[in-house]
Amino acid sequence: MRYFFLIFISTFALNNVDAQIYELGIFAGGSNFIGDVGATDYISPNQLAIGAIAKWNRSPRHSFRASIIYSDLEGIDSKSDDPRRIERDYSFNASILEISLGMEFTFLDFDLHSSGMKGTPYLYTGISTAYHNNFYFSPTGNRVSENTSSWAYGIPMVLGYKTNISNHLILAAEIGARYTFSDELDGSVPDSEDREQLSFGNTNSNDWYVFSGITLTYTFGRRPCYCNF
Repeated sequence: MRYFFLIFISTFALNNVDAQIYELGIFAGGSNFIGDVGATDYISPNQLAIGAIAKWNRSPRHSFRASIIYSDLEGIDSKSDDPRRIERDYSFNASILEISLGMEFTFLDFDLHSSGMKGTPYLYTGISTAYHNNFYFSPTGNRVSENTSSWAYGIPMVLGYKTNISNHLILAAEIGARYTFSDELDGSVPDSEDREQLSFGNTNSNDWYVFSGITLTYTFGRRPCYCNF
């Protein structure tokens, strides 16, 4: 993780002859989980999510983007609409640390060097990986730690709207679902193959989680030349 931050900062600190506009800022909002434990509401933030975000605006229509977000994921069967889950009454609360890299596309030109207020919807996608601790549920329904951890890789699918609120500040609101290639986030599939018999739920459907919130970024860098894009 330390080396990731060093590479991350170094990349955005470079200022060559083709320097573009950069953005650095924060993300704040909430998270909700969609899987085999708890409610299946698609957008229902119930835990705090907070992190950092950086962008390299390569043209008025696309940016390279990186983020790191920390949150808890919560699943409570008693809050589900499914009578079977309510009767089962499992629950969990697990921390994740997500790193995401990808590209952001705007629906309209978003040239930060043009005068006046401007705003545009945008899409973001790429690849994400979430660090989490592994656990499982015993036959009596108790949550048991496996004393191991894993990285859950996934694909972020984010829709948002952003606008400049000053010469150097950009405010955005977004909702981003993460489809993961893992079914271990909620303990429904133990990490150890020796506990495979304790798996439950739909083992053919992987876990999802959603971040909903706002970003506030500070822009800096020389006036860009977009002639090559």
